[in-house]
Amino acid sequence: MPTLPATPVADPGSPALVAIPVRFAAVPRAAWDRLFLASPAATPFSAWTFHRAWWDAYGETAHDEVLVCVPADRATAPLADPDAIAGIVPLMHRHVAEPQDAATATALRRRHAAGSDLRPEAKAIFMGASYHADYATILAAPADLPAVAAALVAVLAGPPDPDHGGAAWDVVDLRRWKTGDPAADVVEAAFRAAAPIHGWEVRREQEDVCPVATLPAGGGWDDYLATLGKHARHEIRRKIRRAEAAGPVGFTLAPLDAASVERFIDLHQARWGADGLFPETEGGARSRRFLHRLTELEAAEGEAARFQLGLVHVGEQLIFASAGFSDGETCYFYNAGMDPAARDLSPGVTGAAAYLRDRMAAGCTRFDFLRGDEPYKYEWGAVDEPVDRILILRADA
Repeated sequence: MPTLPATPVADPGSPALVAIPVRFAAVPRAAWDRLFLASPAATPFSAWTFHRAWWDAYGETAHDEVLVCVPADRATAPLADPDAIAGIVPLMHRHVAEPQDAATATALRRRHAAGSDLRPEAKAIFMGASYHADYATILAAPADLPAVAAALVAVLAGPPDPDHGGAAWDVVDLRRWKTGDPAADVVEAAFRAAAPIHGWEVRREQEDVCPVATLPAGGGWDDYLATLGKHARHEIRRKIRRAEAAGPVGFTLAPLDAASVERFIDLHQARWGADGLFPETEGGARSRRFLHRLTELEAAEGEAARFQLGLVHVGEQLIFASAGFSDGETCYFYNAGMDPAARDLSPGVTGAAAYLRDRMAAGCTRFDFLRGDEPYKYEWGAVDEPVDRILILRADA
């Protein structure tokens, strides 16, 4: 990536923008938050807190290259006026596979990364934090998206950044585009328009799915269960009744503190062990750092916090813990842990049911199980929503 912006490409009716590479830490928080709110497809995975936590935990695994898009006359001092920043493109670059990856990746992350057809030694540009985010997008108001996309293409068409070895990128691998994200269509169109000039190949493909359950607005638990298949409804009710026979089933939001994180990690590891996110490896240590840092940052947000740690008890027994995000409309179920010793209480079903009921009571109308087509998600009535990937490859790469 270049250290200086390429010639800007103007969008008719919009001011010309240039994209300037900066470090994440240099981006004014006020600009990030303003553009997050202006971006129609932004999720908690695009929040400043998520990216700050990711760079703090995983910064050694990638080079930080965030682009800020500003009018051309602000190019020499792009961060001087946060209100002049019209777009933020959170990028990082690294080789598709780095020497330390095998030793530091957790088993779950290895499975999530499987299936890439890119050369391990290829220099790739990714959306920032997208290795651990389920959604990613560009931060910009819809009216500014064409100019932001044009500025992004202009930068990537320019010379490589000598600060990072001077090697040109081999592939731009923009993953995690949420279904319906207008930024994806605009970015794809901008790259396709430039492809014949630069000899690029542009692909758009479905990367994964996020199964999402629709919750009845203003409805009750029985209204929701009525939307499920007969067998799933019967099994859910049967397992919940069995748990309730052992004691009251309750869901509580845990304080966002270190003790709550460790409680979640303990239950996650009890369920997954070496195949989980927190084994006694460098990869597990990074996962711990990330979750602790995210929790710390979100706790500082006060009532604006989107991250949640949940606990489900049957009587006095803790059987299930959840980690997720909630924006008032959608609950994003990020991960869970459960007590294998509570097998007779069906902790997976009982815990998920308690979490769903709590989010329904809080007013959520969507429960997003996030990436992966695990069968249990469909028992809750979830329907696949595609997650796309835009690839740009050099013809001579």
